[in-house]
Amino acid sequence: MSLGWLFNNVAGALLLPPLNLILLGLLGLALRRRWPRLGPGLCVAALALLAVLSSKAGARLLVTPLERLSAPLTAPLAAQRDSGAQAIVVLSGGRLSAAPEYGGRDIPNYWTLARLQYAAQLQRATGLPLLVSGGTPEEGGAESEAALMARALRDDFAVPVRWLEQQSDNTAQNAQLSARLLRADGVRRILLVTDALHMPRAQAVFEHYGLQVVAAPTIFFSRERLTPVDFVPQGEGLRRSHYAAHEWLGMAWYRLRYRAVDARAADASALDR
Repeated sequence: MSLGWLFNNVAGALLLPPLNLILLGLLGLALRRRWPRLGPGLCVAALALLAVLSSKAGARLLVTPLERLSAPLTAPLAAQRDSGAQAIVVLSGGRLSAAPEYGGRDIPNYWTLARLQYAAQLQRATGLPLLVSGGTPEEGGAESEAALMARALRDDFAVPVRWLEQQSDNTAQNAQLSARLLRADGVRRILLVTDALHMPRAQAVFEHYGLQVVAAPTIFFSRERLTPVDFVPQGEGLRRSHYAAHEWLGMAWYRLRYRAVDARAADASALDR
């Protein structure tokens, strides 16, 4: 386990719900004697936010603005013709390890399966070759996530995979390493498949690494019909809020990171003139 991976995961947990709200509540408890208004106020605010963000309806406060940044691809063949896309790229969303019903093998998790299902539909509609991207995470595994995805596409969806990018650990590496593979075969324009929540950050970093991207998002939580139960706090609402908050934080970090990288490259280019 690398220190960088551990630091990123611990820092992310501290900054995202529910842990950030739990810590806010504990801070309020610690301050209640010295500041009898501020302390209880922080506790109430933390509890109220936790209740709101734990409902599917409340999660939409974070989810909807992100998903509006990526429109669904309603006519994939027309989009492929108009854009000149040359390949479909599918990003991994994780794995389920040691699945007993599959003989103890690792398999794609349900996030990844939803992406693969949509990618298979796009491949049949367009005939474009597929690249799957995902390495072996720090928690280990005998196979890369790309290998698991390629097997699922072949065995479950009868769709072939041309490229496997098996070294990446995050979205930035997905983009960097996939772009390297694709450029070696002359591919510059792609249909990119990932969740609607993840698409803005993924599209931005793939474009940073020189690919022209047509967004092909799937899993739109904000388009679901609301029911009265969706206003009740539950685990699914909290999971969606956590996911959306992670993407907002990731977008902010990528903007700072790649703006600095681009600025340094521009300065170096100016010095060379």
